[in-house]
Amino acid sequence: MLKEERQQILLNEVELHNRILLTDIAESLDVSIDTIRRDVKELDAENKLKKVHGGAISLGFTNSNSRNTNIYALDEKVVIAQKAVTLLKDGAVIFIDGGTTCLELVRLIPDNLKLTCFTISLPVAMELSHKPNVTVISIGGQISKEAQISIGANAIHNLSEIRVDYSFIGTGYVDAVYGLTEFDWDIVQVKKAVIKAAKKTVLLSISEKLNSQHRYKTCDINTINTMITELDPSDRMLEVFRNHDIRIL
Repeated sequence: MLKEERQQILLNEVELHNRILLTDIAESLDVSIDTIRRDVKELDAENKLKKVHGGAISLGFTNSNSRNTNIYALDEKVVIAQKAVTLLKDGAVIFIDGGTTCLELVRLIPDNLKLTCFTISLPVAMELSHKPNVTVISIGGQISKEAQISIGANAIHNLSEIRVDYSFIGTGYVDAVYGLTEFDWDIVQVKKAVIKAAKKTVLLSISEKLNSQHRYKTCDINTINTMITELDPSDRMLEVFRNHDIRIL
């Protein structure tokens, strides 16, 4: 495989999942970790991604506190956000996760809608602070510098003491059989607490993430009440998820 092809695959994985591990890419491409490390270093120098310890993260993920053209599949994420905002009711108490799709949801919240919103995400909290009728409650804890969210025991404890009407969450990977998965153990523990804190959980995911999996499991697919993608709900790609009695929007 040519270096250009390898680096394009690497970039595609980073953009799709926001973050990747060098070991995963090296294994999937059957090359050494040193080779992938050099690729990441070059791509970082070209300002195509950001190199972090043991992996890489997308520029859109690192700069999600402001709108920018580096957000992957932005049009699809806006469609998802437009669908998600229809679930919001005046006076509701909700939770909004971190990530670029959730940030698009926040931006579409009408200024006249009264909400109480909990979040673990610094960019989401900052964006919510501009909504005149939204009470913003930030869940504190150790800050993940890469994901810009609260993680750790304190965040999990704080989540255990709340009950929200809806939680709007993202995921790195989603599969009808394996459920929601991530490669980051700490993030999985926080997402588990988020799901327990919600009466109903809404998954926001672009269709490219469907039928993918990683090593740490967040939950079974039927734990999710509603799944929102950019696809038409009748799309054949979603058929296997409908078999799990999930509401598809």
